[in-house]
Amino acid sequence: MDTTTILIALAFATVLVMLVFAFAGPSPAAALKRRLNAITDRYVPSNEAALAAQMRKTIAARLPTQELGLGKLLPNPEKLALRLRQTGNKWTLKNYMAINAGIAVVFAGLVMTQGMPFLLALLLGLMAGFGIPHMVISKLIKKRVADFNARFPDAIDLLVRGLRSGLPIAETLQAVSTEIPGPVGVEFKQVIERVRIGKSMEAALQDSADTLGTPEFQFFCITLAIQRETGGNLAETLANLSEVLRKRAQMKLKINAMSSEAKASAWIVGSLPFLVFILVYVMNPDYVAAFFPGSDKYDVRVMLTGLGGLGWMSIGVFIMSQMIDFEI
Repeated sequence: MDTTTILIALAFATVLVMLVFAFAGPSPAAALKRRLNAITDRYVPSNEAALAAQMRKTIAARLPTQELGLGKLLPNPEKLALRLRQTGNKWTLKNYMAINAGIAVVFAGLVMTQGMPFLLALLLGLMAGFGIPHMVISKLIKKRVADFNARFPDAIDLLVRGLRSGLPIAETLQAVSTEIPGPVGVEFKQVIERVRIGKSMEAALQDSADTLGTPEFQFFCITLAIQRETGGNLAETLANLSEVLRKRAQMKLKINAMSSEAKASAWIVGSLPFLVFILVYVMNPDYVAAFFPGSDKYDVRVMLTGLGGLGWMSIGVFIMSQMIDFEI
């Protein structure tokens, strides 16, 4: 391994470490929230504040020692833990980091067996170890949110029917948690459990809203909060909200249909270089032999140049995906 390869690999590793340290450290928003909670628990003599403080202490006491120690090594561990909860699975930070380390070691070992230099293989292994689980978590969150939004209007309709029949809001929420399957039933069941242990309805709903991170459920929480303060016909308000959410979903489908041509163009432009590379490899393998470590024509400089081009292509694909991603 020549000096040029070592220097380039060290440069990539330095950039990666700088990015990690740039996004690491305590979150200012999380630190401010912790300080406000501590002040509230200390100086506000209310039963609800005392109950909230006791709940936080109980949850912190139940965390394993490995989780507490591991959280100090991660950038923004609270945000990462929230992402894991948003998937709907009972994954912990320890499991997530173990998967990251396993993927990194396996990927680095595979590319090293093909003749890749150690530092470059380590860099690629770190990128794969942190990138692949992050993409999988994002896909799971997106799928769960889509399933929730698809059934959420039906849950609101069930709430409307229960309220019009004379049931209180707590019993209608209990009916939704048992009748609606999927993420909707799970989230409403958690709301009922929080209410049973002493939380107010608004606080329990807001916890679910923070976990889901969807504007649809936030609309629902705001609707209930305004109705409790101003009064009025809650069933009629929720019926209007259900109609708004259904029209919102229809608008999303219409936008997806109208932007399908742009998305197809982005897919074609993004996949065309890879298809051309495969075709050239099939028709003339010697022309691209410098990219493969096991070949006699292998050149590290060609591999690094290809990785640089792949990085710039990824940036271009990301920009195109943001251009065709419309928010309602």
